Amino acid sequence: MEYRNLGKSGLKVSEFSFGSWVTFVNQLNEKDAMNCMAYAYDKGVNFFDNAEAYAHGKSETLMGNIFKKLKWERDTYIVSSKVFWGGGFPTQKGLSKKHIHDACNAALMRLNVDYLDLFFCHRSDPETPILESVYAMNDLLQQGKIMYWGTSEWSAKEINEAFLCAKKYNLRGPTMEQPQYNILCRDRFENEYKDIFKKYKIGSTIWSPLASGLLTGKYNNGIPKNSRFKVKGYEWLAKSMDSVDFNKINKINELSKKLNIKPSQLAILWCLKNENVSTVILGASKLSQLKENLDSINYLNLITDDIIVEINDY
Repeated sequence: MEYRNLGKSGLKVSEFSFGSWVTFVNQLNEKDAMNCMAYAYDKGVNFFDNAEAYAHGKSETLMGNIFKKLKWERDTYIVSSKVFWGGGFPTQKGLSKKHIHDACNAALMRLNVDYLDLFFCHRSDPETPILESVYAMNDLLQQGKIMYWGTSEWSAKEINEAFLCAKKYNLRGPTMEQPQYNILCRDRFENEYKDIFKKYKIGSTIWSPLASGLLTGKYNNGIPKNSRFKVKGYEWLAKSMDSVDFNKINKINELSKKLNIKPSQLAILWCLKNENVSTVILGASKLSQLKENLDSINYLNLITDDIIVEINDY
C-alpha cells in the first residue's frame, strides 16, 4: 500500500480506504464487518470512513465496537464522521453550530474514540451561513475533538466561500472534500473543482468509485437479488439506472478483458491515476469483494496514459 498526503496537510492517507455507507448494518453484521476491517488494516489501509447518517448512527456504533475489539493503536488509523442528517428534530440536522457540536460528540461516543481525524460537512446547508459552520468546525479543532475538517458534495462556489471566510477571520479552511467520482460521474471533480484544487490544494476522499457497483458489470442484465440497489431506503439507486450509459460500461468490460483484470479493478485504478485523488474509498458487502478491490493495486502498471486516454474517450 502506498500513502498520499491529504491535500497540503501532513496527514498520510492510504491510497485505498474502507467505507461503511450502505454495507454496515444493512449488508454486513459485526463479525463480517470486523473481518473486512481487519483484512483492510493488515493490507495497509489506514482510513475508515463513516457518518452520522449511515444506518441512522448504527454504522458508527458497529465500527466503534469493532475498534474496541481489534484494539488497534489509535495513532495507526484514521477515522471520519460526517454531519448533516442526524435525526428528525429541527436541531438534529443541517450545519448549525449546535448540530455540528452535538453530532461530533455523538460520533465520538459511537465510534469509541477521543477525537475524529476527519470531520465532514456532509452536504451544504442553505439555511445556515457558511461562516457559522466554519466557526463551529474551528471550535472543534481548538477543543482537540477533530484534527481536520472538510466538505462533502459542496459546490466549488461554496468551498471557495468557506476559504474566504476562514481567511477573513483567521480561521482554518477545509482540508478535504469528499465527492463522488468515477468513470460515469466526472464533471464536478474534473471541471468544477479544477480551480479549487489548483488554488487551495485540498485533498479528496472520493466515494463510489464503482458507481454503486454499476462498473463491476453485475447490473448489465438487471439488479441482482442481494445488491445494494435492493436495500430498503436506497431505492433511489435503482432509479438512477435509468440514465446510465451501459454502452460505456460494456466498453469498460471489454477493455478489462484485454488487460486480464476485473472491470471493478480497472474502474478503481482509473480513479487512483488522477493526481487530485488522495484516497479511493472502497465499500464491500463481503470479504471477497474487498480482497478483489484491494488487489487492484497490483495492476496499477497496466493503466498507462494511453489506457486513460482510451477510457476518457468512451
